[in-house]
Amino acid sequence: MYISKISIEGFRNFPQNEILFNDGVNVIIGHNNSGKTSLIKAISLVINSETPRRLELDDFSKSTTLENLQRLPPSVSISLTFKKSTDEPPNSEDLVTVSNWLTVLSADYEAKLTYKFFLPIEKHDEYIDSLQECDTKDKAWQVIKQDYLRFYTYKIYGGDPSLLQTADSESLQKFDFQFLNAIRDVERDMFTGRNTMLKEILDFFLDYDIKSADEAVKTSEVKLAEIKAAKQAFSVQATALITELQIRMRAGKDQILNYARQTGATFNNATPDFDGGISEVELFSALKLIIGYTGLDIKIPATHNGLGYNNLIYMSLLLAKMQVNSDGKYLGSNAKVFPVLAIEEPEAHLHPSMQYKFLKFLKENRLERKVRQIFVTTHSTQITSAVSLDDIICLHNGGNTITAGYPGKCFAADAAGQESKAYVQRFLDATRSDMLFAQKVIFVEGLAEQILLPTLTKYIGTDIEDHHIAIVPVGGRHFDNFLRIFDSTQPFTIPKKIVCLKDRDPERKLKAARSYTKCYTFESGQDNVLYDYVNHIEGKVVAHATHPNIRFFGQNHKNGKTFEYELMLSNLQNDVLITNSISNRDELSELIALYNTGSLMGDLLNRIHHSPAATNFRNAIEALADPAWTEQEKNQSILAQRYLSSVGKGENALELATFLEENILLPDVPANPGDSIKKAFNVPDYIQQAIHWICQ
Repeated sequence: MYISKISIEGFRNFPQNEILFNDGVNVIIGHNNSGKTSLIKAISLVINSETPRRLELDDFSKSTTLENLQRLPPSVSISLTFKKSTDEPPNSEDLVTVSNWLTVLSADYEAKLTYKFFLPIEKHDEYIDSLQECDTKDKAWQVIKQDYLRFYTYKIYGGDPSLLQTADSESLQKFDFQFLNAIRDVERDMFTGRNTMLKEILDFFLDYDIKSADEAVKTSEVKLAEIKAAKQAFSVQATALITELQIRMRAGKDQILNYARQTGATFNNATPDFDGGISEVELFSALKLIIGYTGLDIKIPATHNGLGYNNLIYMSLLLAKMQVNSDGKYLGSNAKVFPVLAIEEPEAHLHPSMQYKFLKFLKENRLERKVRQIFVTTHSTQITSAVSLDDIICLHNGGNTITAGYPGKCFAADAAGQESKAYVQRFLDATRSDMLFAQKVIFVEGLAEQILLPTLTKYIGTDIEDHHIAIVPVGGRHFDNFLRIFDSTQPFTIPKKIVCLKDRDPERKLKAARSYTKCYTFESGQDNVLYDYVNHIEGKVVAHATHPNIRFFGQNHKNGKTFEYELMLSNLQNDVLITNSISNRDELSELIALYNTGSLMGDLLNRIHHSPAATNFRNAIEALADPAWTEQEKNQSILAQRYLSSVGKGENALELATFLEENILLPDVPANPGDSIKKAFNVPDYIQQAIHWICQ
């Protein structure tokens, strides 16, 4: 079986939420304060018998109103739903464990456990009278803390919670919930045999070659006999050691006893002496964990090992302990049936490659059924990029409302949906998986936009880092594949605010042709008899104009083409865009100078160097007879097209971003003659609109 669902009411930042889980690994992600730790705590309250189950005032959800507090005492309710696993045999031990808590009586059974923290009914009238005097929520919570919290109690109910059937403690003890929090003292917990956990593990794995032997080779009786013989042999050896110790202590003991006689400790013929024995378990206290290096004659204590490796060692010991706890032959009826492992931020102290290996290790342990269900909370993009979309649960806090998204469930079951899912899974690397953690996301087509956008936002007085916005390149025009995860009009999605910056990229095709090809901006719509025309932004803008959380922005005007093209159209006043990596630097600088002195189109075209591409462009723009295109607009097209043809996107973007970051720090007016001053730079209108919308 597995925990398929948790329903939470009134607990911390979960006023009323339902979250679905996977049978196996559950990677729970989200930005800070999205409820990841609280979710693990909620699971623990139901099935972890080792943790205190009383709550504090801060554990109540504070989203309720004063009127609700005055009407009824606040309470916490947490329900776990258990379902049959797909590979679970009939009449399994799991089914026996939850048989008294069943809510669905069929082969595919369901069971439920519900934790409730509440004020007893006999205190309700007194509580309601007391709260009537409170005129603010703060005063109401203060009264609850001072006068009523001590009367609160908890119960765990099995089955339908309305029936108030208390779950039996013996069945609850069958759950083994192990939790590693983010700030863990692994050194205290594992380095010597004096530690209870390590001592239990060592005792279990003592004589493991005998204990783990196949029953067909050795029966239980033979195993017991061999282990008993080994214990007896150890006892004989231990007795010999104690005897040898007694002999070596003989003279010293006489000296000690002489002091005893002088102090009167031998009164009434009572003589102190030394005797004793030692067992294997007692000898464990003499052991300590060391690290040996293969091929090198080096051994160091684990206390000198790195934190990352020690965390991995501790986790492996914890899994070994869970194996001990679930071994029925070793613990009999006290054995656990359902081991659950929860780890908070496993990436702490772990290198990215170690994070991947650790995750693989967890999956293998789950497949071997050493751990039945695993919950991992993380901020690591390395971990999310290494797991399946189906394993990820994304918590999102939008305006103090927690929602859960399931990226793997956002895609339709048809061929197109599964192809889209495969695309996202394939390209969900560490960079792109940042979209799952950020508060808001801006999708861009490529590397140039990703590099330059953080700098451009500073020129309009906004720092996107303050708004926890991730900029994610989707690789071309594949926006729709990623948007399926965030479309709030569909189930299972993550309702973050999303901006898509998409190029217009006009295209045309002959009426009889099958495919479109790129065309110049001024060619679009010029011959509707011979050609069909399209662009890649207009329809998207219209389709998402009223969408609850997604907007498209682009160069949605007749001379719009690409990001780089628009940068030049917005900055024709000077040579701010002319970086060292640009080919044709001199040509572009002269073209800008000609434009700003009011030169004719022919003068600009004559300055363009000769090439087949340049000749095609010249012929096309000279053939333009549409009066809707002014000479100034044609000249702007010349500069923008030449700039677009001259930039190597990645290298130029890095160089331009560096220059713009330095430029924005310069003064508008020089303090001294000869000092550098800030060059004017304009951010394209569509980018300004996008930033204002996502930040509002």
